[in-house]
Amino acid sequence: MYEVKEGKLVLKYGIIKQGLIAVASGKGGVGKSTVTVNLALALQQLGHQVGIIDADIHGFSIPRIIGLKDKPMVYNEKEIVPPAEKGIKVMSIGSFVQEADPVIWRAPLLMGVLQQFMEDVHWEELDYLLLDLPPGTGDMALNIMQRLPHTQMLVVTTPQITATQVAGRIAKVAEKLDAELLGVIENMSFYQCPHCAQREYIFGQGGGKKLAAQLKTELLGELPLLPAIREGGDAGNPLVLSLPDSEATAVYLDIAGKIRGRVKEFDSAIKPIVLKEEPEK
Repeated sequence: MYEVKEGKLVLKYGIIKQGLIAVASGKGGVGKSTVTVNLALALQQLGHQVGIIDADIHGFSIPRIIGLKDKPMVYNEKEIVPPAEKGIKVMSIGSFVQEADPVIWRAPLLMGVLQQFMEDVHWEELDYLLLDLPPGTGDMALNIMQRLPHTQMLVVTTPQITATQVAGRIAKVAEKLDAELLGVIENMSFYQCPHCAQREYIFGQGGGKKLAAQLKTELLGELPLLPAIREGGDAGNPLVLSLPDSEATAVYLDIAGKIRGRVKEFDSAIKPIVLKEEPEK
């Protein structure tokens, strides 16, 4: 789907200079897509060109969260110009179907969509391309890590044990495939009273930190549970833009800074990945 030249990923119609990041979670409902959009905007705030592929084909939500209404432009049936919203280029199956319509496709067709989004889209020059993965360890997540071997994985979880245990599974898949784990983001870490600033740890405390320790990676940040985040996502007005001076936005900017600090050239020696064999017991 791309070549590595001079430390960059060269697509048919674009270049990725610094990062191809898969945002993953073990289960749904942890705010993974919201994190993807706000992280993209935080990277943009730091001066980067960013794109998003909504790889959650069945449960697409990126268009609503970022407020995207424009459709892609298609040339010659094989070249696509992605719409941009708030300065972020976005490709989502949600731009081709009605929001309430189900997408009933099997894995080979789903991978065809991903390949088209990588190969036929005029991404031009990007610093980062974020892939919002479907939850779990299904075909889409596996194929992305196998066929896009330079992908770094960012795991999103909530603090409770059930969420961190399931989130750990997708990270273990990355380990089996020798994919690089970028870190863990704990979402919905606490609810902070808007009147007295007291914190309530509704879903428990410390789950993301424990998961990061188990995976031998870094807890990149802890994000609060705020009504403004939900309201902004529903209205297409993400938190990083709607509340630029908030504590939560500061956390997103800090996470973006940590990711930017890990920039390294893409290694041309890395090839498509095969599953490791389990050792015999």
